[in-house]
Amino acid sequence: MKHDPDQFHDLPSPLPAGERLIWQGRPTFKGLALRAFHIREVAAYFGLILMWRLWSNWSSGASFADAMVSALWLIVPALSGIAILAGLAWLFRRASQYTITSKRVLLQFGVALPMTMNIPLAQITNAALRSYADGSGDIPLKLTDGGKASFLLLWPHIRPWRLRLAEPMLRSIPDAEQVAAKLAEALSGRPGPVAVSITPFVNNNRSSGVVPGPETTVAA
Repeated sequence: MKHDPDQFHDLPSPLPAGERLIWQGRPTFKGLALRAFHIREVAAYFGLILMWRLWSNWSSGASFADAMVSALWLIVPALSGIAILAGLAWLFRRASQYTITSKRVLLQFGVALPMTMNIPLAQITNAALRSYADGSGDIPLKLTDGGKASFLLLWPHIRPWRLRLAEPMLRSIPDAEQVAAKLAEALSGRPGPVAVSITPFVNNNRSSGVVPGPETTVAA
């Protein structure tokens, strides 16, 4: 297969004859940082602790200046923690790559130990799109043998809180609606526009950390 090396990245092995590359991409750094590593929640937590420390010192009789000095020591661990999470998000993004071909979906991941999950399209019973305001989105894949997917091994490339029947997920991909349309075309096995239906976003267990909203469902 010939392609522009600047457009597509290396695959674990060359594609067989008759299989074509449809799309490749990586998670966005912002999506991983905010929705997988929860930097926003961690910053809010340290902010609350800082406010509580400031109020506690001031209410105990310390001057406002002394209370501020005593509370500011939390800034160093707060910034360090946020920096570590941001660094992990950057590493996970760099080590991740999603590929859609005419016959399968490949998830390449692993910071210390690179791995590849090969999902034939025939094993995908349903794919759903969760869109975000910046145009990125998550596409979880429901598999016929979903019980064989390891939640811990695949994280963060897995739908949150689906522990019993884990669903591999293309997480925080850019231009998610276009990617979902390409995946739908591959699943349907025919070119042209693909009809999609809008259904409420529901998690059976806990919330994934985002406000519930519309989810575009692409049936295989």
